[in-house]
Amino acid sequence: MRRTTSVISVLAHALAAILVVWILLDLFDANQGNGLVNWFHTAADWLSGWSRGLFTVSNHTAQVLLDYGIPAVVYVAVGNLVTRGRALD
Repeated sequence: MRRTTSVISVLAHALAAILVVWILLDLFDANQGNGLVNWFHTAADWLSGWSRGLFTVSNHTAQVLLDYGIPAVVYVAVGNLVTRGRALD
């Protein structure tokens, strides 16, 4: 049971890390023609598809933080809730 909670926790944090890396790459104007940058962009778009545009603001930085930051927080929170619930069993 402990191994399952570890896998869930690592997966949730890895998904959040992808989103955070993309936020940083976007905010620092990384070259989107680069393959690695493109991979993070594609992955982050897929992971945040359900939340992008949930809130609309005129500032690009704030929009990126909302579009990709919300799912990062949700993935970590849900992962922690699931693992905490499993640890109680």
